[in-house]
Amino acid sequence: MGIAGDVNIWMGLLALLPLVVYIVLVFRDADPIPVTIICLVVGMLVTGVGPIGLGNAIVKAMGSFLAVIGLIIMLGRGLGEVMTETKVSHTLVYKIIYGIGINSQKKAMVGIGISCFVLIALLGTMAGGTAILAPIVIPIAASVGLSRSTVGTIFDAMGEEALIVGPFTPPVVTLMSLTGLTYVSVVFGVALPFVVATFIITWFNIQKVQKKTATTTPYDNHDKVEAFTPTKESKRATTIFISLFILAIVYGFFKSAGTSFIVIIMLTLAFATGFAGGLNMKKICSLIVKGMAGNVNLFFLFVLLDPFLGFVESGGGFKTLAVLMQPIVDLGGKAGLVITGGLIGAFGISGAAVAQLKVMDSMFGELVKQQGVSMYAWAAALIVGSRVTSLIYPGPNMFGATGFAQSSDIKAVLRNGWLVSAAHCIILLLFAVFVS
Repeated sequence: MGIAGDVNIWMGLLALLPLVVYIVLVFRDADPIPVTIICLVVGMLVTGVGPIGLGNAIVKAMGSFLAVIGLIIMLGRGLGEVMTETKVSHTLVYKIIYGIGINSQKKAMVGIGISCFVLIALLGTMAGGTAILAPIVIPIAASVGLSRSTVGTIFDAMGEEALIVGPFTPPVVTLMSLTGLTYVSVVFGVALPFVVATFIITWFNIQKVQKKTATTTPYDNHDKVEAFTPTKESKRATTIFISLFILAIVYGFFKSAGTSFIVIIMLTLAFATGFAGGLNMKKICSLIVKGMAGNVNLFFLFVLLDPFLGFVESGGGFKTLAVLMQPIVDLGGKAGLVITGGLIGAFGISGAAVAQLKVMDSMFGELVKQQGVSMYAWAAALIVGSRVTSLIYPGPNMFGATGFAQSSDIKAVLRNGWLVSAAHCIILLLFAVFVS
């Protein structure tokens, strides 16, 4: 009794306790690092490995997949510091904004949206991207009469979608590693429908937001500041960055390059861009280290997350979960599994996006492989599971987007997020039915 095949259900349920604690605490807005430490201790007690076993698990995790992802995320932040110092980020925004030739509200919406999308996709961070973007585009938004609510909604929607297409963003790197799909496959085979749907919905929605808030949340004259003008050095650094970036994408595609290639490319881009922008080796290294230090908390989180999930797995928790979910598979087949995984991730798991992705894959990955589910369909479920949470609940990304837009209108951003999330769930359904 309580045993299904070679799985002891009761022991497996006990092994799931750290995961249950994790889900409960993160949805109470607890900081993910203390939560993960608590879950590690619970996992140690449940599995009975003791302090020495816990220490060995943490040391082993330093060479794990999640630790590599943490390193890449830190390097991405380092590259972002070099791009900021050389004004490459600023120059990209300048070229987009003035290339469009903004002289109307709709052109301003397009320019701000594209700038936000491109910058955050390249930097891999919403906070860093909007921090650079806001001082450049807000004067333009003010000059054509865009409201704070409109700009905040653009920042949030475009930023969230940029994170699922940027080559160095944490979610994309994680998706590639979990599914085995190439960057091109992730973007054009999975992410593109979600991005297009978000663009269309947000475009029509911000017209309504602008009309409703034009006089209630306007920018004041004092918001206007001196426009950014690229220098010769920043233009040269931008040209080098774009050229090497495109070359790296093409090379990686034809060589089917893996995660290790990303590390080399990020370092190459950082040094090449820095030298082109007039920086010396010491300064470039200093900026890379400075940027990496800003994301060391995520690296620490991922190193702790690996043994935490390892305890759940070694205790038979995920196998038990697979047994308990078998009726869903029997009832809905592959499509039911994909939909269930995506929706549980979206509405049942919170926290950092990469942590969400790893937890989802740990929970459902074994069943996905057993059932032969297409990795494209599973990648769609992972996208919905990790992005919808940020769109429907107020969180750091949403508050950051409105804050940099100098807005306090969370309701406008939430309404757009709910509409976009509904579309994402419909797209997931289509992937589940026709692709899985």
